[in-house]
Amino acid sequence: MDQPVLDAFDAAALIPGFRAPQLPQGQPDAQAIEAAEHAMRHWTSGVAGPLRVGSDTHRSEMCRMFRETFNPYRPSVLAWPPLEAATLKRIVELPIWDIAVQTEGRARLRMAAYAATLSDPELRDALALNAWEENRHKEVLSRMVHAYGIALASEPPYIYPKDTEWAYLVTGYSECIDSFFAFGLFEVARRSGLFPPELIETFEPVMQEECRHILLFANWVAWHRAQLSWWRRLRFEIKVAAVWGFLGWERVGLARAMDAEGNVHEHDNNFTVNGAQSVSDVDISVPRLMRLCIEENDRRFAGYDTRLVRPLTMPGLVRFGLRFVKEKQ
Repeated sequence: MDQPVLDAFDAAALIPGFRAPQLPQGQPDAQAIEAAEHAMRHWTSGVAGPLRVGSDTHRSEMCRMFRETFNPYRPSVLAWPPLEAATLKRIVELPIWDIAVQTEGRARLRMAAYAATLSDPELRDALALNAWEENRHKEVLSRMVHAYGIALASEPPYIYPKDTEWAYLVTGYSECIDSFFAFGLFEVARRSGLFPPELIETFEPVMQEECRHILLFANWVAWHRAQLSWWRRLRFEIKVAAVWGFLGWERVGLARAMDAEGNVHEHDNNFTVNGAQSVSDVDISVPRLMRLCIEENDRRFAGYDTRLVRPLTMPGLVRFGLRFVKEKQ
């Protein structure tokens, strides 16, 4: 199946048995929001003893984690705060919006497409919810760019992937990379004071949802590996290596986004690494930013059961690199 799929909920309809979450109606009270925020960030399995990677218990608990940490309150329906002219100019000029919106558009479809291939109902439902949340992120971005008059290229049709596992791996590992750096950049933006607290608060649940997404992905990869025979495992590891090679190549130079008319728009695909100066007036060195990324990564994962597998590649590579860097005083 390779025809364009234009609507995220059409993609979700491809998943047998999936029903979109029923969201609360009306304005929730502060206590309900606080309870949902806490539940989103803290989860411990009720199962005693270790969660053996690859076991049925491991699969069930990682899916239960994702389901029970779901936050029903949509940041996309909040009022967007007015911005001072300088702040608005800074946001409008960030070279990320076309790529960000289209990335979420591809992610929602790729995750829904892979979920549709799964026979296990728990995994299928967890990945379907993941796809639904990716669409919610896209709604947040779309509403924000509309509210602040940010011009976007027209979106291209989103194409159903021919190799759904490849597409899911590319999306999952890409989120592991980008979220690690985004955690640090978001904290730089918060500390800078350049953006209204209301704007930071609106995007905070989105950042934590990304943490949940990559936690689910890391556990799925570990569980999936353990299910494979040696020869299927070898084929899978070759595919994973190819995905990392593709993502490394993709992040060299400029990213190219295609609009609906077929025009190419070039953007800095390494914004998550070198964009600190765009969200802060304070000069921050790369080593200092990398340490902040590690701190924020650890903080965001701290509330989840330590028996669940964490994404380790980016934190490990950065920690290794920092051993050879001596920051100037």
